[in-house]
Amino acid sequence: MTIFHSINTTSSALTAQRLRMDVVSSNMANIDTTRGKFVDGEWQPYRRKMVVTQENTGNFSSFLKSAVANNGNSLGNGVKVTKIAEDETPFKLVYNPDHPDANEEGYVQLPNVDPLREMVDLISATRSYEANVTVLNATKGMLMKALEIGK
Repeated sequence: MTIFHSINTTSSALTAQRLRMDVVSSNMANIDTTRGKFVDGEWQPYRRKMVVTQENTGNFSSFLKSAVANNGNSLGNGVKVTKIAEDETPFKLVYNPDHPDANEEGYVQLPNVDPLREMVDLISATRSYEANVTVLNATKGMLMKALEIGK
């Protein structure tokens, strides 16, 4: 473990939470986009995107070896974003026969973005970001106090 291990761990979490906030803002910006992707000769609405994260370590055996080598005092290595997945829930159907993308029955497929869910995700990402900034500041304060010991 190095002196900057907790800073590196916190920075990976800050990066992941910032990406979550970016994805939420993209979802909110495309809440009414009926032509998000061109598939098989037809336009499909925008699909909600989600950030998938996981612990930034290897498999279980590498974690076990690290724990044994450090007498059980091993620390995590932060978090990494594995992918940005699309939500496969069905699109919303809204009756609007005057819309240019309406089908023969007059229904329009709208994106599967729920503004309430997006706001909850945004608040969660923001709170996690703030918590990690607090951890970063506390770590910085401890390192500064450690440097003052030698005075």
